[in-house]
Amino acid sequence: MQALLSTPSTLNCRGQIVSLKKPVVMGILNITPDSFHAGSRFEDPDRIRQQAQKMLAEGATFLDIGGYSTRPGAAEVSEAEEGRRVVLAVETILEAFPETLLSVDTFRSGVARRAVEAGAVMVNDVSGGLLDEAMFATVAELNVPYVLMHMRGTPQTMGSLNQYQNLLTEVIDELAQRVHLARQAGIKDIILDPGFGFAKNADQNYQLLAQVEALQIFQLPLLIGLSRKSMIWKKLGIPPAEALNGTTVLNTIALQKGAKILRVHDVREACEVIRIMEWMQKT
Repeated sequence: MQALLSTPSTLNCRGQIVSLKKPVVMGILNITPDSFHAGSRFEDPDRIRQQAQKMLAEGATFLDIGGYSTRPGAAEVSEAEEGRRVVLAVETILEAFPETLLSVDTFRSGVARRAVEAGAVMVNDVSGGLLDEAMFATVAELNVPYVLMHMRGTPQTMGSLNQYQNLLTEVIDELAQRVHLARQAGIKDIILDPGFGFAKNADQNYQLLAQVEALQIFQLPLLIGLSRKSMIWKKLGIPPAEALNGTTVLNTIALQKGAKILRVHDVREACEVIRIMEWMQKT
């Protein structure tokens, strides 16, 4: 399905222009002990380096570095500890693979600054700036692309904040408010993330995915993160480790509905979906 409206086809990642004419993959690399998918946890520099090499070889355009698990009910992590974890990963990866495009997954402006100063080229904020009033100004000053996600509350409270009269309308309205403020702050490249699993239950996640192409009204690139989430494995009655097949199905749907970036644990499989979809569109 072609985009209904024209969206930016490039991102300026600190001087490196990244094309989004063809969808790309963002690999998840969590520097945490408690992310919901055990296969994404990497704390040792050697393992960080090995996983980065694997994801890059499999076709990842970006690697997303997270030092604070944002799964529902996740434990609090101090800003100092989060920053330490993230900077360790950024420096480890760039020392081995200097051309890597790294995103930092954080809702704290101080951690975002430290990561970008260490070499990251994108900020991925699950709170859309709601949890740190300095985030928008910081990202604008750093002049990097910004992933603005829809969420309510905090990782600890969002599970109780999923009451909507009209899910799609409210998500669009709440995103519009944040996009306006981000633009006012001076952020140039904004990517939208609908926030699957964040202040949304499983049924709401599927409802939102079924209508996610409506977010093209913003004329901004869409990042979709469905990888191994509970909306898959809880519905199927399996553990997250067995949720790759369901992830592939949902990634296919996301691409049909206009996704430009797939954020995933399994890079090779996501890249294969993009290639097959590209072949289908040429027939």
